[in-house]
Amino acid sequence: MLANGLARALRQSGYQVEVTSDGLTGVSWVEAETFDLAILDLGLPGLDGSEVLQRLRARKQMVPVLILTAREALEERVRLLDLGADDYLVKPVALAELEARIRALIRRGQCAPDPHIRLGRLELDTVGKRAWLDGEALELTAREWAAIEFLAQRVNRIVNKDQIIQALYSWDEEITPNAVEKFISRLRVKLESAGIVIRTVRGLGYYLEKPRDISDEAT
Repeated sequence: MLANGLARALRQSGYQVEVTSDGLTGVSWVEAETFDLAILDLGLPGLDGSEVLQRLRARKQMVPVLILTAREALEERVRLLDLGADDYLVKPVALAELEARIRALIRRGQCAPDPHIRLGRLELDTVGKRAWLDGEALELTAREWAAIEFLAQRVNRIVNKDQIIQALYSWDEEITPNAVEKFISRLRVKLESAGIVIRTVRGLGYYLEKPRDISDEAT
């Protein structure tokens, strides 16, 4: 399957990749998780790629979308770009060009977000890879930092252990779910004094609970 071969090549280049051939599943993934880019084929069974794109944009999902398809008609390219696609490539395409387009779209998508995340008394600098509690520097290992950044970008959204593993470790590293439990446990200890809570949802995973606003506590 072309998608699986492409996924392998991108993983070897250091990208974290999820693959589905089901359009509805793709829409639900984008709504539930944070992705830097969606590579979309038009010839999907059931809900085709054009409908997937329309649903994403109708629901205000602004993840960059790269169309990768065998359909080369000018009218089709114009139609998909007008529907909200960010780029359009016709198969077959050289991997080097595809990766260059991916890098450009990811750079473009990452320009806007504020690199600073504030959650109650916790502040994160996602560019400098630093964290503070009440203005005091918080000492974190590289894995703890990566985990809190991943969770903080998905406040109140459940992520499972496999998602954490895929997000935090390169494709050739081995890590066990038990190791995830251990550094999540260490994170809890470091954050509990500031009221930052990482919840466990049995059988599903973890989520970082959005801290209550101070003004809410006063009332």
